[in-house]
Amino acid sequence: MNSLMLNTDGVQIPQLGFGVWQVPAEGAEEAVATALRAGYRHIDTASAYQNEEGVGAAVRACGVPREKVFVTTKLWNGDHDRAERAFDESLARLGLDYVDLYLIHWPVPEQDRYVQAWRSLEKIYRDGRARAIGVSNFTVANLTRLMDETDITPSINQIELHPYLQQREMRAFHEANGILTEAWSPLGQGRGLLDDPALAVLAEKHCRTPAQIVLRWHLQLGNVVIPKSVTPSRIKENVSVFDFILDGEDMAAIGAMSRHQRFGPDPETFNLR
Repeated sequence: MNSLMLNTDGVQIPQLGFGVWQVPAEGAEEAVATALRAGYRHIDTASAYQNEEGVGAAVRACGVPREKVFVTTKLWNGDHDRAERAFDESLARLGLDYVDLYLIHWPVPEQDRYVQAWRSLEKIYRDGRARAIGVSNFTVANLTRLMDETDITPSINQIELHPYLQQREMRAFHEANGILTEAWSPLGQGRGLLDDPALAVLAEKHCRTPAQIVLRWHLQLGNVVIPKSVTPSRIKENVSVFDFILDGEDMAAIGAMSRHQRFGPDPETFNLR
């Protein structure tokens, strides 16, 4: 399992993680336990997913030392003005003493409280309750404002990113400012991406599945990536992407698939609280 260095005191994040968005609360513990048995050491949840209890239970029971499992959770949109209390509530649901990464889930431009929330995350980090802090779904403008008005540059920005939405401008901005790029919905939410003929050609060439080809593309770009599944065979399949390499022509073929197509909300207009 590859790891990447965050910009925070030498903290490393496993490049391939296990996402639990839309994993039901009653199934989260077993899904995460399966992922940990398969070799994942990075679990991504959020207060909005309503499955932190199951995630924490699996992490505590898995037999892997806590310091070897990287746990991310997120601050929900309606909690920007109570971030420290919301963090404590997440920590209690997880049943953990700390998290490895705490993110602001969305900037919520209509309420314009993300700078206030970030200052609270800075305090959480300085208190040692989160080993690193970052954001999710932030734009270049959002990140620029944070860096101009606060003390700590986010360690990571988790954004929708897949071959149909390649986010080249955001990735370049991240790289220029020491921010890692993390991809959510890396496989396109099962909405046709994996049926693309270009991926079928590459899957046949490498004797892999289209999902494995896409995940390998993410890894070679330098993205942190968090595929989600509740099917044990697919959980194992998704982690088996470190023993082959896409060549330059393969990477170019996937690069040509860009459509600037979102499957999730646009962060510039998403204001759900």
